[in-house]
Amino acid sequence: MKKLTLLLSLILLSFTLSANDATSWIRINQAGYLPNDIKVAVYISLNEKSSPDFVLFDALTDREVFKGIGKISKASEWGMKSAFRFDFSNLKSEGGYYIISNGVKSPNFKIASDSYEGLADFMLVYMRQQRCGDNPYTGVLCHQHDGFIVDHPTRSGEKIDVRGGWHDATDYLQYQTTSATTVYHMMFAWEQQKDKSVFKDLYDSRGRAGSNGVPDILDEIRWGLDWLMKMNPEDKVMFNQIADDRDHAGFRLPQNDLVDYGWGPGTGRPVYFVTGKPQGLGKHINRTTGVASTAGKFSSSFAMGAQVFKDIDPEFASKMREKSIQAFDFAVEFPGNTQTACLKSPYFYEEDTYVDDIELAAATMYNYNKDPEWRKKADYWGELEPVTPWMELGRGRHYQFYPFLNLGHYYLANSSDKATRDKYLGFMRDGLEHLKKRAGEDPFVFGIPFLWCSSNLVSAAITHAHLYRKASGDNSYYEMECALRDWLFGCNPWGTSMIVGFPEGGDYPDQPHSSYTRHNGDLTYGGLIDGPIERNLFLTRAGNALTKPDSYAIFNNGKAVYHDDIGDYSSNEPTMDGTAGLCYYFAAMEQEGKELSTVKDNWGAVVRLNPASKTIYLIFSADSMFQGGDKVLKTLKRNKIKGSFFLTGNFLRLKEQKGMIERIIKEGHYTGAHSDRHILYAPWDKRDKSLATTDSLATDIKRNYDELAKFGIGLKDAPWYLPPYEWYNKESVNVASRLGLKTMNFTPGTATPADYTTPDMKNYRSSSELIDKLFAFEKKEGLNGAIILIHPGVQDSRTDRLYDKLEDIIKRLKRLGYNFERF
Repeated sequence: MKKLTLLLSLILLSFTLSANDATSWIRINQAGYLPNDIKVAVYISLNEKSSPDFVLFDALTDREVFKGIGKISKASEWGMKSAFRFDFSNLKSEGGYYIISNGVKSPNFKIASDSYEGLADFMLVYMRQQRCGDNPYTGVLCHQHDGFIVDHPTRSGEKIDVRGGWHDATDYLQYQTTSATTVYHMMFAWEQQKDKSVFKDLYDSRGRAGSNGVPDILDEIRWGLDWLMKMNPEDKVMFNQIADDRDHAGFRLPQNDLVDYGWGPGTGRPVYFVTGKPQGLGKHINRTTGVASTAGKFSSSFAMGAQVFKDIDPEFASKMREKSIQAFDFAVEFPGNTQTACLKSPYFYEEDTYVDDIELAAATMYNYNKDPEWRKKADYWGELEPVTPWMELGRGRHYQFYPFLNLGHYYLANSSDKATRDKYLGFMRDGLEHLKKRAGEDPFVFGIPFLWCSSNLVSAAITHAHLYRKASGDNSYYEMECALRDWLFGCNPWGTSMIVGFPEGGDYPDQPHSSYTRHNGDLTYGGLIDGPIERNLFLTRAGNALTKPDSYAIFNNGKAVYHDDIGDYSSNEPTMDGTAGLCYYFAAMEQEGKELSTVKDNWGAVVRLNPASKTIYLIFSADSMFQGGDKVLKTLKRNKIKGSFFLTGNFLRLKEQKGMIERIIKEGHYTGAHSDRHILYAPWDKRDKSLATTDSLATDIKRNYDELAKFGIGLKDAPWYLPPYEWYNKESVNVASRLGLKTMNFTPGTATPADYTTPDMKNYRSSSELIDKLFAFEKKEGLNGAIILIHPGVQDSRTDRLYDKLEDIIKRLKRLGYNFERF
């Protein structure tokens, strides 16, 4: 009767979930929550009488783990009838979970210390894709004839080499304004990150795959600084942009850019000289009043660059240091803003501020040399703009108050002078207070104006909040910081991430406004899209640009609209400065989440555990064959070693193996999951693709754990998971993590996994060959924290079985000083 009641309850729950799915939604952070985060999911509904009660379940066992009552929020902000904030911050246990409320089930999500691991580096994928001149994504040179000076009193028409830098977005315009900000953000991320291992070395200086001994973020920084040097070739000679809005000529790959600016199709673009006066080559003129916004950005970027490269390239650093002082003096001599120029239409970056740029230049110099005179200079300019205007006013025109984040305030808030420190901590707090008050009762705690590029403002706000928390120790705005971060990963009305391609297996933009998407069917991986925009701004800018019916129409009845549509350049176009702006925050999140010392491969699986220790982890996997099991267990027992066994559901269901499985468990070895049906998750030749849906992957893993449960093994006993065939991708790793599992795999280069090969295979390797390769690898790379896989079952045609040599391997490794542990 109990089973029947449970079955009826599950059927009723399934019906209820299905019935309410079209009118109510639970939004979560798809990237995951750190254990100590303020963790909130948001419920929105078109039903007026929704209940605030919610229940949180373990995603693997479907066991109830937390109950709560949501905080009522203002649903009408988003065209809804009810909205609640479901706070489950008290749940700190790492694992995979889902929430049910009012018959609606949320997507699975994780609480994990590694939720943001590798994300700072992932943003650099987009930066490499945006490179101009030598593009590593296309592998083809572009814009090799740049460019011709315009608007100079004596040098107009002269050719100058300004190749390099980054394309601003989908168009191929290049702006000093956004590029200098981008470079600074990446240098700031590098400078602030104490554990530099967060930034990997997987690409060379040209952005091609392959290590060059330099972290990829430094390669990208150098790429930008080299271009900035070209744009400021001598004292008081500065250039602010390459090309103009004639560039807006439709989707095309960069090497096929044949726009004619007067020198022939594709044979050179205009390079705008910084005049300090209103500019425009046609009837449309900008509102430039001086040079300080541009000169200040040159100065701060060169000042930071000089510090970053002082030991790497002293000569380069010395040149930048000199240029930084020159640019600062130029900025102070001719205060005012330099805006970008247009020709065809009255569209340009309307930057009206400049005091923050001078402040940042002076504050950067003060940060490095601690000279009180530079502190006084920074303070003079900093006092003129206590709060970044968009934060205070809640409005602004396109890039009117730029940069969106004042990092100069942060440096002064860390001053050794207490009065200065207190003053700038106060300024930073005031900015956050404006955002918090504007958020009011918004269910997403969103007080940011929906200007064009609202995602860039979110990036600025969470960085500002984190830096304030770091400098002051005040957690008053921590909930807002977490909420705005969660917004970027799907805790928003649309339930989508604002970063293209992340997280794998999640909901993210798959139709970004990009030539790469249109022509190559590819995505702008790592790119932060513009984000939701106020409805009237969308109608003004891109109202007729949609290419398909609006799949988000039901969510676009609130205070902002968003479309995952290649035509909507106002909300779905990635930008480089917003993307680079997140490098600091995501690196900081990764550092905050680090609890275990591990080494992961490019697909997210742990391949070394505790790499500082001379410890080895012996693992054994099985699906159907296990003829060497008895010998393996006896060898481990004789050598007083505990191993780790990963078993499929297929194996666990074999009646003839029941006694063997019970023996493994009784003798104290780790017993974990290896998938249920031993299906292949990804093609051998296209690993980034998936052969199964996220739901089917999750079901396969859960069934494996159902079988383990019959032997008394639960998630707490077996959190480590080995994918079938030891072959997986980021999507399958993420699916496992949302179930609360940590994916692991053998250490690449150890060779032993090839012990399954048979003499009829081209890749056959004898046991002696495999042992030789293992110890050659040990000599070269070491085996600290290594995971060594040996198959306890192989085809009958392989008579030379590596498990027969297990004792010899163990003794030899012990002589080298290694010890052994289980997972």
